[in-house]
Amino acid sequence: MKTWLDAWPVYRQFTGSDPLGRGKAARSKATEATVSRTATADRVVQSVCPYCAVGCGQKVFVKDEKVVQIEGDPDSPISRGRLCPKGSASKQLVTSSTRVTTVKYRRPYGTEWEDLDLDTAMEMIADRVLDARRKGWQDEFEGKRVNRTMGIASLGGATLDNEENYLMKKLYSAMGAIQIENQARI
Repeated sequence: MKTWLDAWPVYRQFTGSDPLGRGKAARSKATEATVSRTATADRVVQSVCPYCAVGCGQKVFVKDEKVVQIEGDPDSPISRGRLCPKGSASKQLVTSSTRVTTVKYRRPYGTEWEDLDLDTAMEMIADRVLDARRKGWQDEFEGKRVNRTMGIASLGGATLDNEENYLMKKLYSAMGAIQIENQARI
């Protein structure tokens, strides 16, 4: 005959065959009914953590085209299934209710942010890049031909891979910039 004590995990731990409380003694009806997000996923996508230049492998579990869980990829030769706290929390990058998904702009001397459509924002950025290039352009410096701009610089993030850094270097060099660096080297 079961008593109310049988429902208490500590009682089951001391009286049953699980004295360390790591198995049956620690399981409740709620635990038995719980199904992991990874078990119900429609598909698993292999990815790379976006936070730093290490490149830890991730398994992204997707259900109904939404990310439901992100875990370390045990097949990754780099991280062997492990993730740092930032990598473990990377699901929040795409699922957080506080994630900004629109282009925000605050006008000079403004106090409020406004939403801009992407085309308008891209045009504003292009205009400002061209203006900075023009204003900072130098044909000569100390009597030598330099053809450069001092109005544009680039500091790439550590999450950029070699191919992305190569393209960034080509882009900024084509614009005449000479101050091009990457955070991973600093």
